[in-house]
Amino acid sequence: MSGHNTNDLGQPIGLPVTGDFPRPTPPYTPMEGRYCSVVPLDVNRHAPRLFRAFANDTDGNNWTYLPYGPFDGEREFEDWTRETCMDSDPMFHTVLDSNETPVGMASFLRIDPAAGAIEVGHIHFSPLLQRSPQSTETMFLMMRRVFDELGYRRYEWKCDALNAPSCRAAERLGFTFEGIFRQATHYKGRNRDTAWYSILDSEWPRIRSAFEDWLSPDNFDQTGQQRQPLKARASV
Repeated sequence: MSGHNTNDLGQPIGLPVTGDFPRPTPPYTPMEGRYCSVVPLDVNRHAPRLFRAFANDTDGNNWTYLPYGPFDGEREFEDWTRETCMDSDPMFHTVLDSNETPVGMASFLRIDPAAGAIEVGHIHFSPLLQRSPQSTETMFLMMRRVFDELGYRRYEWKCDALNAPSCRAAERLGFTFEGIFRQATHYKGRNRDTAWYSILDSEWPRIRSAFEDWLSPDNFDQTGQQRQPLKARASV
């Protein structure tokens, strides 16, 4: 729990907050990494190849916890991206591998410059991206933009509380579990209890260092396997 001060009446009050608010909104510009890049979603350039990348998920497992999809064909998916992914919130991005092939999507959403809080969501990594250095670097690049470039105080991750892989991913990436909002919403005709996770700006320096160590080329052997796991916990 965050610390606090005490006022003249003996009441506990929050610690002072410094800095200028509102914080900047995220720029719609590329985020470049060593293994991949995260760029503004371009329907014409990215949608067809994203559809083909997602088609590698032959049983549709990746669509289960998303509020949309799967799509019957490339045209339907392209129409959806054009209608849904062109707003400033959610702000959709495409993940490009080292060959500039679209292999996944992610977005900033619930962007709140006045509070300095922002969420990452609509994360859809194709089998070409899953369990790879690129997938971890994607999350690092987006965190780095939020904290280092924009100076936000809070970064959020939310998912269906029944989505065990997403919960594990949040914890691996350094997010702290905050609780479950019961019957928070519904989608695809079913209830969703939502698990909430966050990273705070005070935790970011330690988490950033853990990401930088993990993403170092020295951490991977000649077959591309990690030598040491990511240890991005907010606290020891």
